[in-house]
Amino acid sequence: RCLIMLHDLHQHMTLPSCHRNIEFLRSSLLFFMFTVIDDVKSLRAVVNPDISKIRNIGIMAHIDAGKTTTTERMLYYSGYTRALGDVDDGDTVTDFMAQERERGITIQSAAVTFDWKSHRINLIDTPGHVDFTLEVERALRVLDGAVAVFDASAGVEAQTLTVWRQAEKHHVPCVCFLNKMDKPAANFSIESIRQKLKANPVLLQIPLGSGKNFTGVVDLLTNQKLTWQQRSMGDDGRVFESKPLDQSDDPELLQEVSEARAALIEQVADLDDEFAELLLTDFSDNFDAVPSVKLQEAVRRVTLARKGVPVLCGSSLRNKGVQPLLDAIVAYLPAPSERRWYKDDLCALAFKVLHDKQRGPLVFLRIYSGTLKPQTAVHNINRNNTERMSRLLVPFADQHVEIPSMTAGNIALTVGLKQTVTGDTIVSSKASAAAAARRAQDDSGMGKKRGEHAAVVLSGVEVPDPVFFCTIEPPTMAKQADLENALNCLQREDPSLKVRVDPDSGQTVLCGMGELHIEIIHDRIRREYGIETHLGPLQVAYRETILHEASATDTLDRTIGERRHIVTVELSVRPVDISSTTDSCKSAFTEEDGEQLSQEIKDAVENGVQSSYLQGPLLGYPLQGVSTLIQSVNTEPGTSPAMVSACVSRCMLKALRLAGGQVLEPVMSLEVTVEEEHLSSVLGDLAQRRGTVRDIQSRHDNKVLLATVPLAEMMGYSTILRTLTSGNATFSLELDTYEAMNPQDQNTLLKRMAGL
Repeated sequence: RCLIMLHDLHQHMTLPSCHRNIEFLRSSLLFFMFTVIDDVKSLRAVVNPDISKIRNIGIMAHIDAGKTTTTERMLYYSGYTRALGDVDDGDTVTDFMAQERERGITIQSAAVTFDWKSHRINLIDTPGHVDFTLEVERALRVLDGAVAVFDASAGVEAQTLTVWRQAEKHHVPCVCFLNKMDKPAANFSIESIRQKLKANPVLLQIPLGSGKNFTGVVDLLTNQKLTWQQRSMGDDGRVFESKPLDQSDDPELLQEVSEARAALIEQVADLDDEFAELLLTDFSDNFDAVPSVKLQEAVRRVTLARKGVPVLCGSSLRNKGVQPLLDAIVAYLPAPSERRWYKDDLCALAFKVLHDKQRGPLVFLRIYSGTLKPQTAVHNINRNNTERMSRLLVPFADQHVEIPSMTAGNIALTVGLKQTVTGDTIVSSKASAAAAARRAQDDSGMGKKRGEHAAVVLSGVEVPDPVFFCTIEPPTMAKQADLENALNCLQREDPSLKVRVDPDSGQTVLCGMGELHIEIIHDRIRREYGIETHLGPLQVAYRETILHEASATDTLDRTIGERRHIVTVELSVRPVDISSTTDSCKSAFTEEDGEQLSQEIKDAVENGVQSSYLQGPLLGYPLQGVSTLIQSVNTEPGTSPAMVSACVSRCMLKALRLAGGQVLEPVMSLEVTVEEEHLSSVLGDLAQRRGTVRDIQSRHDNKVLLATVPLAEMMGYSTILRTLTSGNATFSLELDTYEAMNPQDQNTLLKRMAGL
């Protein structure tokens, strides 16, 4: 583009009046071209080192701890972006969705690739909101290490606990970064990490100054003082001063560093036997003389064994402390581990799918072994099919660069895999999968017959159960097919979104992780698919039953054309036990009547009874717990079966009204996991929702509350529960049974349904 502009300028050089201006513009363009070429690295030039120099890491934290800002600084200092992006300005690399830029939050995880000191870093920036917890879950499933970012003024927060548990579940080693050290309330305290996360923090740095006076850190391993002197508002923090501590420094600082380093050496010696042996044999006279290289190796072993977590500090927004964090990622987090069953054959896990309007489905793969190349056929073990991969890309947020191949240990983006979904295992061929299965079987010593080999499949991504439900309707029926297509695409991208059709109301129900999750889905359908949908509350599927036994007789006398149809029906209805959740409605004939009636008339009577069960006498909801006895059916010759069914239905309605109607409401089995300090407020809220507590159990440090609550009272419960417990509680719901409503609640419901 720059060359074309230069050519155009050259064509206009003949105009004398603007000669000087054009010359200036041309020189500016040339300067811009060469600075761009010199300053910003190309993704094609990203290093492709040995597997030991690859780091697959994720950045995880609570909302607003500074994950995206930290990622932005990493990309800038590694030379892959030209300018520092800002979340508030909406110009960061990893937050590229319109919804992310409007709200200033991360909604979907974004992958970027860059290099730092001859190491290749594949980084995934994850969301902090609880509604998008699946994005963190599937990122951690394929990552080897993680950086947990903390707001130094807030410490460990609700979602920090959640993501930390997810990292522990996947055995992912972590590094902690105490961000926002420039805030006035910033407190360099690691006690909350020790108490709330039950982790063992290993302090590698201490801050220089606090609040506005925070200027840098002291590295306890090397006794180096790293300072960032902000000379102007536009200072990008790329240049910082590193010098060893000496006696001219503040005596209080020297004393603090000396004590902190001694505590670090002692702590690492307690956690790592090899380092403890080195201290006792070679440095027993003076522990402080231990070389920083040996100490760093010991910290790496402790981190990889997940016995401790290195803690660093800084301020990403003020461009301080990010380079040492990058050094720590390279030094302490693990290289990709090998997968032995597939040896050198391709084995990869699909962990995310995106839909691109031009390219179709884009599938993110984590390659565990072998090499991935475009224009090759790959076998999907989970779907048992073979697909051709057309193109291979390096992910860089929403900008992707095509490459000829990708080796083990990396994260790749593929085009052309139309059937693959999140959690699928991709291998080179069926034969490769069979060979891996044989190796696994031989190692385990399980003798199976030939041809009975089970495939060796990578464990997929665990999808949490939905907690928020609402209905979605298209603006017109003509848009129904488009809406279904949009929802299918979104479900493939986001497995935590589930769509079902309610069999009672016929509504399309969205099941998601929270109000914000559903709101984002609704907004994406409008923007990306151009459908103005309407969200509504979930209709509760009530049932009806009867209170007493009742009998009724009805005669139908109708002439249609030249035929006269006469039917007389006598029947009785009575209530039966409704303890089961199935539709326990039965019908029977008296012995005498059953023998006399033809099969055709019997079927017609049965149809009439069953159609009456679908619509109760009070609100028109399906009936449950009703037994019908057909006492007599008298028909004149020539009467059609349809007239018999109509007469039975009319007689049933008469009997059901005489028997007295009762509304049954769905009662849900609720399980809430909550900290003990919030238990009383959760119990108080359940009492207002007509809930009945069945049991309170203990699980680790939490309480598990088991209760039954009417579904009608659970609308928006996920939001209320998060408010009551500061986001520290989780819950699950499932249908337990149908119970009779008390008269007062039933009258309220009848009035509401009648519009009163």
